[in-house]
Amino acid sequence: MKRFFETGLAVLFLVLLLCACGREESGAQEQPVKSSDLSTAADESESGGESAVSEESGGSDMEISQTGFTEAVPAEYTRASDEQGSVVRLDYESEDYIRDGSAITKTAYVYTPYGYDEKDTETRYNILYLMHGWGGHAGEYFEFTETKNLFDNLIANGDIPPLIIVSATFYNENSETDFSSSIEEFRAFHQDFEEHLMPAVEEQFHTYAQSVSPEDLKASRDHRAFGGFSLGSVTTWLQFCYDYDYIRWFLPMSGSCWYYGTYGDFQFEKNVDFIEQLVEDENLEERGYFIYHAVGTEDAVKSQSINMAEEMLARDIFTPDHYVFYQKDGGYHDFNAVQEYLYNALPLFFRENHSSGVTPMTEESFTTDTQISDVINDPVFEDYGRLIFPVDKGYYSGDTLGKLRMTWYSNIDPDKTVEIVNYMKSHAKAGETIFYDIYTDEEKAADPDKNDTGLFFFKGKTGARFAVCNAGGGFAYVGAMHDSFPHALELAKKGYNAFALIYRPGWDTACEDLARAIQFIFEHAKQLQIDTDCYSLWGGSAGGRMSAYLGSYGPSYFGGGDLPRPGTCVIQYTGHNEYTRLDPPTYSCVGTSDGIANWRTMKERADAMSQIGIPTEFHTYKGLSHGFGLGTGTVAEGWLEDAVAFWEKQMK
Repeated sequence: MKRFFETGLAVLFLVLLLCACGREESGAQEQPVKSSDLSTAADESESGGESAVSEESGGSDMEISQTGFTEAVPAEYTRASDEQGSVVRLDYESEDYIRDGSAITKTAYVYTPYGYDEKDTETRYNILYLMHGWGGHAGEYFEFTETKNLFDNLIANGDIPPLIIVSATFYNENSETDFSSSIEEFRAFHQDFEEHLMPAVEEQFHTYAQSVSPEDLKASRDHRAFGGFSLGSVTTWLQFCYDYDYIRWFLPMSGSCWYYGTYGDFQFEKNVDFIEQLVEDENLEERGYFIYHAVGTEDAVKSQSINMAEEMLARDIFTPDHYVFYQKDGGYHDFNAVQEYLYNALPLFFRENHSSGVTPMTEESFTTDTQISDVINDPVFEDYGRLIFPVDKGYYSGDTLGKLRMTWYSNIDPDKTVEIVNYMKSHAKAGETIFYDIYTDEEKAADPDKNDTGLFFFKGKTGARFAVCNAGGGFAYVGAMHDSFPHALELAKKGYNAFALIYRPGWDTACEDLARAIQFIFEHAKQLQIDTDCYSLWGGSAGGRMSAYLGSYGPSYFGGGDLPRPGTCVIQYTGHNEYTRLDPPTYSCVGTSDGIANWRTMKERADAMSQIGIPTEFHTYKGLSHGFGLGTGTVAEGWLEDAVAFWEKQMK
């Protein structure tokens, strides 16, 4: 097939398109259609077929028949919107998988919706990858003005949540674009997608992936879709076969699965057998997947889609919750049809949280009414669930997440508590390691108190620097839920790898555990995918003292091995006044009404350190009491951003 249909093919395509001679008999031989030969016909009359989307399509309770006809795109949806998204070019490093595996640079184009702010790391977006057909190129979807207008209007009118869209290519600068070579290229595309394209895009743009590690990309699969037209549709089916761990929503438009076989040898039954087995083996019914398969009734290559659909629909496993097949009445193999498929399919994607606009980062498993005991005993957390809240129950009160109170702490935010435990559950459920033991079983057997230690991991970007957050608790207990988990989560959102230490009460054992934690992180830096340079230690109250001691004397002083001091210490509300000439740069903050940690003592320490040349930054917050944590809703709100900026200065 290397030079399949090359001779005289362009003339045949032109005849096919002008005459609209799609074969009516599903068994008749079709001809491949090249993307560059596509018609851009004007809007056709509205189909009289069954509606693909119910009147409730703007909410989360949509209903859709398994088969039917698509609805025509309203004319106003193809006109320029008052709220227009932007398209930018993204060059990224990849490999030439078809030839010698050499390093190459590829290009994709990325659409960001109206209102997208690259500095806003809090707001996250679902993402859709789109693939062109034979002879197409990156950015093709945005070159058709009406298609780009369609995206703008779907978002502006609330039909779909704000969405990042990527128009990519399976070709590269070395590619031949004849038909058989194109097949080779798209068969290898899933490797480029997994190893290069997806990480490059989602490292830069604010998707639901906490980082671009395979684990975090898989954990965010519910917020990722893939679609394609013609050979891009075939590519979409292969993405389902290879990348179901990364993608939940699929939109194959005018094409069937070629996992087995190829053009003219479609092997529908064998391909559907494979897909059915994949769904069963990978538990995809429970994990969730959805395929919107579409083709036009006058499409020159329609029969492969129809035959594929008939085979899918004959299997009981492919219910309307997972697979639907729709046709555009009178639709050809062109971008006019593509617009209609997008208009009908996209409101069905990401639908669990559609009505909320930008969907939440984590599944809402826990609420403020959830019993604390139910979190501790949730099987997903295994044995470490008991360490999420203070081991000594005498230091906290309240039976639900919303009623949690902890000794010596103020301004506990119930919404943040819920966000944290949902974050933990969603990542643990996705198979990620969110908790690490820092002592061996033998060490814990020799000292049973070490059973109540460990590191909770809030993963940031791959290769980013790390921080260890240490909660206070008067060296009597560990108040992590308010004094280190929130900090670690916010640091992870900013791309840093953050750990929250659960330690043994007592200043000496706490410092030993912190030194051991740092040693563990350095020893497992490659596995954790972190940069150990200029790491930071964060702490409030007793946790602030721990961070200060390790900053002054280094991990080795407390048995942590010959490791460097932290590059920065961030200390909240502690009366610690010791320091050395070797102390790292230090950021500190406290409330003026703190009855435990006197703000003047903290200021004196900062001033003295500054006088001997150690960079410092000190902040007081009028009227604030002890243990304000992130300070959400108080005069201290936003202090963490200042602290991060201080740390980043030390990295330069």
